[in-house]
Amino acid sequence: MTRKLTAPFFEIGPKAYLYGDDALMLAKAAEAASLEFGVSVIFTPQLTDIHLIAQNTKHLFVCAQHMDALRPGRGQGSILPEAVKAAGASCAMLNHVERQIPLAALKATILRAREVGLISIVCSDSIAEASACAQLGPDVVVAEPSELIGTGTTSDEEYVRLSTEAVKRVNPNIQVLQGAGISSAADVYRVIRAGADATGSSSAVCKAPDPEKMIREMLAAARQAYDERTK
Repeated sequence: MTRKLTAPFFEIGPKAYLYGDDALMLAKAAEAASLEFGVSVIFTPQLTDIHLIAQNTKHLFVCAQHMDALRPGRGQGSILPEAVKAAGASCAMLNHVERQIPLAALKATILRAREVGLISIVCSDSIAEASACAQLGPDVVVAEPSELIGTGTTSDEEYVRLSTEAVKRVNPNIQVLQGAGISSAADVYRVIRAGADATGSSSAVCKAPDPEKMIREMLAAARQAYDERTK
């Protein structure tokens, strides 16, 4: 059975910054903040840490950083959807700029995610690509201009609005996560207030002097902005 994400939510992506016990520590801090502020958290660790984190948390949406569309059998080095699900993941992130997938394979992988009960989160690099990705039928589209990733510079409010509208025109039930360059609670507040269902951060959290404090501030901002926008 596929878990359901409700807005507002927030993605924390350790990428390759953290692994093992350090990633688990961050995951537990994220879970505590998630419960405190009522903001669901997608946590996207190294693939080898999915089981560790899923076994030691109850409320996070643990997410694979990548997944392939193959079925059980041959496929050395590929990431099997059934194995991702069995490890305890709830989601799979697809087509990140650092791990892009050709369009035909992306569609097949979204279908495989649905088949095994995983939430599909598809990354896009432009308004046109966000619309094209939405037509493939994922659960979440990430609108994330690649040139802003890790820069501390976020998308402007017009991009947030136009890319969100582009996805919702295709299917209003697809949720939109506005990413790239999110480095402060103020950034989180601004993109959620501008219409996003979610946002997220990697380097700003993982490299913060106090990651737990940063997570709490960002989730508090997400909750405040969403409540103000929807009241």
